[in-house]
Amino acid sequence: MIIDTHTHLYVEDFDTDYQEVVLRAMEQGIKQFFLPAIDSQYTQRMFRLYKEFPNQMFLMNGLHPCSVKANWEEELAHVTALMQSHPKDFYAIGEIGMDLYWDKTFLEEQKEVFRKQIILAKKYNLPIVIHCREAFEEVLKILEKVNDEKLFGIFHCFTGNKEQAQKIISLGLKLGIGGVVTFKNGKIDTFLHEIPLDNIVLETDAPYLAPVPFRGRRNESAYLIHIIKKLAEVYNLSENEIIKQTTINAKKIFNL
Repeated sequence: MIIDTHTHLYVEDFDTDYQEVVLRAMEQGIKQFFLPAIDSQYTQRMFRLYKEFPNQMFLMNGLHPCSVKANWEEELAHVTALMQSHPKDFYAIGEIGMDLYWDKTFLEEQKEVFRKQIILAKKYNLPIVIHCREAFEEVLKILEKVNDEKLFGIFHCFTGNKEQAQKIISLGLKLGIGGVVTFKNGKIDTFLHEIPLDNIVLETDAPYLAPVPFRGRRNESAYLIHIIKKLAEVYNLSENEIIKQTTINAKKIFNL
């Protein structure tokens, strides 16, 4: 069994064919899909997909850093209310973190929302799934301050260097590896073999970051097989060995 630990199958990009997308993935052996949250406008979409595929879809709860705007307190209250009303429906708090690529207007608010959601994850003994873009130092500072035995999860869409990877792992987090590992300019394939495989989980981030040979097109969970093929080359292991270990890693994180 293969697990896609990060896929947005509920967004508008899949409105016309999401059922076919799910079935294509399942035909490739991908049997479980973890759905990271964005904000309140997508909550019902996530629950609808979960109700249609209850044995395949696993929900996360959280406020994406790009959705931290002037109404952030209202959005955060929505996240908290969901945890209170559906405590057993969520397998992680995510995706949360910081994004300074698009907009720095709400920099301090992003930090505050990130901290509060980490506290929420610890309260419910859940992993966190971190989004970090152009904000590694800021994210790292927060993680170091809150680091304890209750801090665990996934650093989603890892694109950093070896030293950053080792720092993330030292904080109790796994690396989410997706389509970037197949990019010629991605560079993570040059050192990833030095990172023990028990620190890696698979993800697509569909509909974003499609792997080669689909780069630039809409991504989907079925394309995870191309990430597995690349990791097999990087680690000089069989595809089955990559699948087995990363599935073990994901199950451990999400307490399956």
